[in-house]
Amino acid sequence: MARILLALRQRILTPDKREALFDTRGFHVKNDAARQALESAGQSFIGGFGDAAGAPEPRAAEELLESRPAPLRGFAYEGAAMAYALMDGLRPGGGRGMARFLAGRGDAHVYMAHVGAGWAMARLPRWRRPAILPPDPLLRWLALDGYGFHQAYFHTGRYVHERHRDPAHIWPAELRHYAPHAVDQGIGRALWFVAGADPAELVRLLHRFPADRHSDLWSGVGLAASYAGGADLTELRTLREAAGEHRAALGQGAAFAAKARMRAGHVPTHTAVAVGAFCVTSIEQAAAITDAALTDLTDSASLPAFAVWRQRIADHLVLLGRC
Repeated sequence: MARILLALRQRILTPDKREALFDTRGFHVKNDAARQALESAGQSFIGGFGDAAGAPEPRAAEELLESRPAPLRGFAYEGAAMAYALMDGLRPGGGRGMARFLAGRGDAHVYMAHVGAGWAMARLPRWRRPAILPPDPLLRWLALDGYGFHQAYFHTGRYVHERHRDPAHIWPAELRHYAPHAVDQGIGRALWFVAGADPAELVRLLHRFPADRHSDLWSGVGLAASYAGGADLTELRTLREAAGEHRAALGQGAAFAAKARMRAGHVPTHTAVAVGAFCVTSIEQAAAITDAALTDLTDSASLPAFAVWRQRIADHLVLLGRC
């Protein structure tokens, strides 16, 4: 009976893999290789969600997640995190599925897992979102990034083409001052998918947003282009030039991708190439910069520690002449 109930839960909750297809989403197609790379990322996310939704506990889900191709495994862990956060949010008294997940192999993908929690927040009623907001005061901002990605990916017309921005009051009071920035970082990541990894289309879409949103959007672009791939070195260098005054933000996003890949124990070639193009440095150096920026990290008078972390990384890249 338990197996039947798990299979039923998996079937009810898991999104259809067709939701990750460009034909379904209406995203720009640059070429078949880029489309396949980005569709594979989305389908791996959905596959990881299904692994978690159909498993009796996180350890059983880990066995399935670890069997997935290494370059795509982070997306699968992100999807699994969404499933655990969503299931926690659907339980009247909450749950500890996400906490147990992060206590196991999910810890190696902690950044992606926090992003996945943001997908779950986007699927729950607003009043339930605080129940699954990650408790980590630094990484909880990645959940808002995940929320922004979800909204731009699934509601592209409104969040990308109409450039809608949610009012800050939809978030708990302690998050409102920085929430729009974190959400925009997620929207920037989604732009990479919406544009089909085509630099010209990406720039066209991004430049339609108000100028005060560009820095956060470029940061998201840098992370997505480096983590997910889909562009060659020439295209990545073109993108770096197009970022102009926001090169440091682009590089900061790439450094985040470097750290996430290093922590997970596998760095695909496309990530190393992108980090080299955006940060003009190695994966190891970029990851080390993110770690160094954590030293004595605290909230400033006007910014949360997460924002200070991002700024330190960007400033370090500029100081080294990388951006």
